[in-house]
Amino acid sequence: MIPLSAPSMKTDHWQQQLAGAFNCVEDLLSFLDLKACQEPGMAAADNDFSIRVTHFFASLMEKGNIDDPLLRQVLPLGAEMENTPGFSTDPLSDQSAHTGYGMLHKYHGRVLLITTGACAINCRYCFRRHFPYADNQVTPSQWQSLVGQLHRDRTVSEVILSGGDPLSLANGRLHTLIEDLQDIPHLRRLRIHSRLPVVLPDRLDSTLLDILADCRLSASLVLHINHPREISTELTQALLPLRHLGIPLLNQAVLLKGINDRAHIQIALSEELFEAGILPYYLHQLDLVRGAAHFAVDDQEAAALYTLMQARLPGYLLPRLVREIPGAQSKTTLPVSQNR
Repeated sequence: MIPLSAPSMKTDHWQQQLAGAFNCVEDLLSFLDLKACQEPGMAAADNDFSIRVTHFFASLMEKGNIDDPLLRQVLPLGAEMENTPGFSTDPLSDQSAHTGYGMLHKYHGRVLLITTGACAINCRYCFRRHFPYADNQVTPSQWQSLVGQLHRDRTVSEVILSGGDPLSLANGRLHTLIEDLQDIPHLRRLRIHSRLPVVLPDRLDSTLLDILADCRLSASLVLHINHPREISTELTQALLPLRHLGIPLLNQAVLLKGINDRAHIQIALSEELFEAGILPYYLHQLDLVRGAAHFAVDDQEAAALYTLMQARLPGYLLPRLVREIPGAQSKTTLPVSQNR
């Protein structure tokens, strides 16, 4: 049984960095020489969905630039408080897909585990920004029942660790969780969805590498990188041991207005991902979560951008442009021109 409430025996360097993340708008803006740029609506937006940014990710931002694309992903704005029709608190109907014990079962053959509600940064467009984690993540008393349920369901061959961010879990907790999963005979694959290595590369420490190296399941790491400037030297170096272990590295990006909705940015992102050993996987249209409408890119504009990407990138560097539709049997590919 996973000891979710047990304290870590040791606080690692990455945990110390995580604990020291910016959680105050004024402090972040002061660090970026932008203290005079604070807007009235920021306080209300921060109160609705609190700011959280690691110092490492903040160090990648351009000081003095309020429109920096990395800053815009995490900075609370008054626009978040506007009530936009069609945007809701549960845009993917995650709660209706919840089977209990912190498990979502949307697609055939794979399940997603809500391992934690914690993240290293709070992205303002997050589709789970209103998610009731307290009611929908696995508790210590439920873990044994969840494992038993997975033992009985032989149609499931892949488990996806999500959250929050599963890599915000301490290594000991993560190790116990993975050990229990790999004891289920019909499970074949383990997928970890995480933004933490991007915003805190030190998270990929030797203990985590040992856990993944010893895992019977075929493990893959799906990162979340939206802009080429997020691919730091530190991230590239930290990923090298995973590449040497043969663990596939994939990327999911979200198309965001004013941040990465230009063809040259998406092309640079795909090319720099490949240089870092990461394959572009999905380019998501924004999930319609309340508070994120100002990030939305029209489908027609998205298709036009993607057509330009098709003309410039080889197929293996072209992510699939998709939208997640509640109730669909898979992610839905957006129709675009097929001229290549």
